[in-house]
Amino acid sequence: MAMAAGVLKGFWQFLNTDIRELPWGELTTTGAESAQAIQEFGLVFKEQAPKIQELAPLAKDIQPFLNALDSPIVQLVGAGLPFVSIGVTLAKLYLEHSKQDPTLTDSVLLVSQIAYLASLEDVLNTSKVVKNALGNTPLKKIVERQIHHLDAKAVTESQAKKALVCFQESEIAAEFSQALREELQETGLNNAETQTFVDRVAWNTPRYLYQALAETADQVKPLADLYRMGGQEALDKFTSIDEYLRDYISPDSTEPELRDRWRVFDESFILKDLYVPLNAQRIDRNGEPVKNKKPVVLEEWAKAWLDDDQRQDRVLFVQGGPGRGKSAFCRMFAEWVRQYEHPRWTPILIRLRDVSVLQPSFEATLQDVVKASFARYDRWLFDRSTRFLFLLDGFDELLMEGRTSGGLEKFLKQVGTFQQDCSRSGEMGHRVVVTGRTLSLHSVERDLPNNLERVELLPMNEQIQNRWFVNWAQLAGSEKSLAFQQFLQNSHCPERIRGTDEESGLAQEPLVLYLLAAMHRDRQLKIEDFEGVEGVQAKIRVYQNTLDWVLTEQRPEWLNRQITELDTENLRRILAEAGLCVVQSGSECASLTTIDERLKGNNTAKALLEEARNRIKDNPLRNALAAFYMQPGRSGEGSVEFIHKSFGEFLCAERLKESLEDWSKSGDRRREFYISRDEMDWELYDLLGYGGLTPEIVEYLMAMLTDSPEVDPEDWIRLFQRLNEFYERWCEGELIDAQPENLPQKKMRLLRDQRPEQEKPLGLRQVDVFTGLNVLILLLELHRYAQAPEQPSEELKQQIFFYPSGQLPEEAASHERTHRLLKIVHYADCLESGLFTQIAGSFLSRAKLSSAKLPGTNLSRANLSGANFSSANLSRAYLFGAKLSDANLYSANLDSANLYSANLDRVNLSSANLSSANLDKANLSDANLDSANLYSANLSSANLDRVNLSSAKLSRVNLSSANLEDANLSSANLTNAHLEGITWNEDTRWQGVRGLETARNVPAKLKEQLGLG
Repeated sequence: MAMAAGVLKGFWQFLNTDIRELPWGELTTTGAESAQAIQEFGLVFKEQAPKIQELAPLAKDIQPFLNALDSPIVQLVGAGLPFVSIGVTLAKLYLEHSKQDPTLTDSVLLVSQIAYLASLEDVLNTSKVVKNALGNTPLKKIVERQIHHLDAKAVTESQAKKALVCFQESEIAAEFSQALREELQETGLNNAETQTFVDRVAWNTPRYLYQALAETADQVKPLADLYRMGGQEALDKFTSIDEYLRDYISPDSTEPELRDRWRVFDESFILKDLYVPLNAQRIDRNGEPVKNKKPVVLEEWAKAWLDDDQRQDRVLFVQGGPGRGKSAFCRMFAEWVRQYEHPRWTPILIRLRDVSVLQPSFEATLQDVVKASFARYDRWLFDRSTRFLFLLDGFDELLMEGRTSGGLEKFLKQVGTFQQDCSRSGEMGHRVVVTGRTLSLHSVERDLPNNLERVELLPMNEQIQNRWFVNWAQLAGSEKSLAFQQFLQNSHCPERIRGTDEESGLAQEPLVLYLLAAMHRDRQLKIEDFEGVEGVQAKIRVYQNTLDWVLTEQRPEWLNRQITELDTENLRRILAEAGLCVVQSGSECASLTTIDERLKGNNTAKALLEEARNRIKDNPLRNALAAFYMQPGRSGEGSVEFIHKSFGEFLCAERLKESLEDWSKSGDRRREFYISRDEMDWELYDLLGYGGLTPEIVEYLMAMLTDSPEVDPEDWIRLFQRLNEFYERWCEGELIDAQPENLPQKKMRLLRDQRPEQEKPLGLRQVDVFTGLNVLILLLELHRYAQAPEQPSEELKQQIFFYPSGQLPEEAASHERTHRLLKIVHYADCLESGLFTQIAGSFLSRAKLSSAKLPGTNLSRANLSGANFSSANLSRAYLFGAKLSDANLYSANLDSANLYSANLDRVNLSSANLSSANLDKANLSDANLDSANLYSANLSSANLDRVNLSSAKLSRVNLSSANLEDANLSSANLTNAHLEGITWNEDTRWQGVRGLETARNVPAKLKEQLGLG
């Protein structure tokens, strides 16, 4: 054991006295002749003359280094002095000169202080605030504080070894850091800024510590063995991390492909030039906004989470719609961490679309996807000197297991477990951020890990937009920026673009705001283009204009020259096919080989490409798709990746629209239809047998069809009848039971040929289920379109009426039920629990399901608003979080159904059987439960505001903490009901209520009000 400050005092005294007497300037100029000069100088260094002569290469830096010790520390920053090399060299000279045989502890103290000061210089270079605060503070003052703190300390050999293993947690680091903390606090720096800076210096020290070890190990014996035990490996790790941060996180990557990810389309500027921080709303476990919590600035919320040790077990989940800025946040926050937090935190950005295989553990998945040598070490996640912040972008883009929710659920559970392990382990201090589309969680919400901390990105408000316009003015010019703002304020600009107080607009989404601004700048966006355009049509018009803009204004000159053989319209047809391929791939990219194969089946596109290939002697498909930019494919071939997932979905919708128009057309004298039944059957499997249609694709598709001059009322009816006929045959298993090679088998084979890298490709049943459910979605959409109150065509209302579960004959007995949908749900869910709801659950609003037999069905989180379930059997159905507002459940059987947290606003439940149903936290405001049976139902914490419970059977019902304000309970039976903590008001109607004398925990005030004593 040694008094810690002894060796440091001696070293710094040496630097301030004896060493300054050497003629460093002469040593620099005389080089090899300097030994004689040193010998003649005196006896003090006579014995060290040969050693000093070896310092000639560093001599020019030593005098400035010694001068810097007395100068303000900020002068060291940017001076370019090899701090560690000089410090270590002088330390070795000191040990030689003092004739000491240093102990391990002495050696570690010397190299630790040198490394710490080198780290201080490095981190100071990235912190303007601290640099200004330190001002004229000399380095010597900080050194003296450090020695003072160690003066009374006894550092053991084990403590010294810990400094080499995990410096930031060592006693030596604690004393050095306290000295720096006191110095910073005296400057007036606040506690948070001080602590962050002090932590960064400590976490940054190991890289310099191992550099110092490398330079001393050959001469300072106590350090030699320690360095050989892992010193070079540690140095290699730090080098690898630096290279990763430069190439994958910073905008200054040496890899052109990675550097281009920062570019905004084909602009000269990058994301950092345009980005503004966004607001987010905290979300509870049920996906609802947390009550009484104001929106937060996402970056500030993430920074606070990162700094809060009490939230170390929490995973930050950022959700939001397409184009809301999730990926931009990940990239910008990772870069901020690199600049201002590293190495206290080291950011790792992972695009989840690149995770093609889910490993047995999250740790193994990380090692598989992080393409850097530091992640090749077996225990890279257990290195106490490195804490990683993993930013996992695009939860909805995971490719594994056919993109079904089982893989997603498994992945999130792995992430949650990993974060909990990190909070319990002293070796893993890592954090995880995940982003994804809001809807991607609906199918797995009930099984989410308990340690997710969720926030949802909000549309850009006026203040955020104004900050964005300031950035845009710097890039496009003030005049252009002002003109665009006037465009948005124009009364003819659709509300869907500019937004209203009730509904956000496209210009409040960062991606679309940029597209609008750029097109307006390039005179490709005019207010007259949007006259009379509203709703989703406005978004479609924006994307259509964007495609034209990208294919003309944004295309490089070389590309314009090479693809003149293909006009814009033909390019768009090719892009639509590419969009379908990208969506079917489950990623944001698809291989050129796959797109080329699909186009071979399109005679028009095939002819165009062949003609262009003959003229330009090149691959016209590769050139045509280059505007949406090319990247190397996973298996080496080229692939196309759209700038944003929304473009792929929009183009996929355009491709589907073409086929639906074709299917709706009649034939001629020789054929009944333009596309025969056999051809249509195959096209349905080919187009829809890959996975579920997203709400965005369906919204685009229906809006395009509605606006299409190619589709008249007869076409709508014909299309519906043909799809319905296919649906009925599919329900009976006719297509999957056909002779080989049948259509599902053919599509399965093609998908496997196109995606050979997929570990778990889609099987025969998955292809069949996806196709049938997607046809179900199309039929539901056609039904909603035809039956909409604003639909002017009586013919459509009469002819397009869809019964997903089938229709009972008029002579059917009252107890009979339809069961077609029950079979479909079970067919889908036998592949994976909840698959039906995952695929079709968002599209069931206003569905005609009266008399449907659906006992025990899983419809959790489904959108069933306005659906007709009159007389349906939903006993034991799982309706957790379902949206049932305005639904008709008259006389429905909901015995023992789980309606926890469901939205039953304005629902008709008159005469319904809800005995033993779970309605905990359900919203039943304005609902009609006249004569409903709620025997033993659980309504605790339910919202029964303005609900009609007249004559309802409420015996043994649990109403604890329920809201009964303005409710009508006249003639209701409350025998043995639980009424603890209920709220009511003067408008709650209790006339004729029965059973209160046996009810439990009746509030005293209610007894008094009703005269019950």
